[in-house]
Amino acid sequence: MHIKKLQRDTNNRAHCILSHTLNSYFNDLQRDGNQHILCCNVSFMRSDMTLCSPLLLCLAAALSSAYVITDHHHHHHDNMWTKLILTHHWPKTFCSMEHCKANISYWTLHGLWPDKGIDCNSSWHFNSSQIQDLIPDMKKSWPDLLKPTSDEFWKYEWHKHGTCAAKADSLNSQHKYFNKALDLYHKVDLDRTLQKFNITPSEDYYKLSQIEDAIENFYSVKPKIQCAHKSRRDEVQVLGQIEICFDADFSLIDCERHFTKDTVSKGHGDRLMDVDMPSGFMVCQHDMPVYYPPVSKEIFR
Repeated sequence: MHIKKLQRDTNNRAHCILSHTLNSYFNDLQRDGNQHILCCNVSFMRSDMTLCSPLLLCLAAALSSAYVITDHHHHHHDNMWTKLILTHHWPKTFCSMEHCKANISYWTLHGLWPDKGIDCNSSWHFNSSQIQDLIPDMKKSWPDLLKPTSDEFWKYEWHKHGTCAAKADSLNSQHKYFNKALDLYHKVDLDRTLQKFNITPSEDYYKLSQIEDAIENFYSVKPKIQCAHKSRRDEVQVLGQIEICFDADFSLIDCERHFTKDTVSKGHGDRLMDVDMPSGFMVCQHDMPVYYPPVSKEIFR
């Protein structure tokens, strides 16, 4: 009798421990908003050990489901961008590199790039009918310098960068993405800012610090400024691209400055522009004069 009573007491304690564990666990999950995880209604009317197996299976199922959801949550969080890079390029420099003809004397949009992700949804195809009201502005502000009558450049930018930016609700459609890029471009108004500090296309050279200071003084953030080089032996670098950065709420933030290889987007794709190549873009160097080329002048012959 003493042994049987001891077994019953042990069983009851085991049931209580498992019950408490499960109840606490499910309460935590429900507080986290994971109500879709399997919930187990366990009765403890019996005191024999036959209930241990259902309890353990229930606990195992809950732990397994929670692991999958937690893993998916962390995976999704890890891939969510935190910064947007509004990239402008100077058409004269770009076309001198890529052998195109663009008689444009203002900075144009290269793209709006999230800092994480590339080609995030290959099944989400570009559809120009969704941005018809934006097309006139895009032709002027975001032109395809290589193929002016084509929409391939916008298609490419959407597939590579827009589908990743669309992870945020504020950019979760093609219209939202392209409209926001245009909105930020016009608000930044890079041409006016540089002109305000007397930095205009000229045969005279600038110090990189002059261009950086103008942008930093006006926007109160650090830009990333990139130049082109004909070769490493050049004594002058050519102003080519300027990046202005925003956080997820579209507030201005500092851009990181890294001496890395960058890409020049084309309608059909990106070609890696090595700094050794004549048309390479790289972060401008402080110890080298900067040439901001007028539209009428040849750069690379």
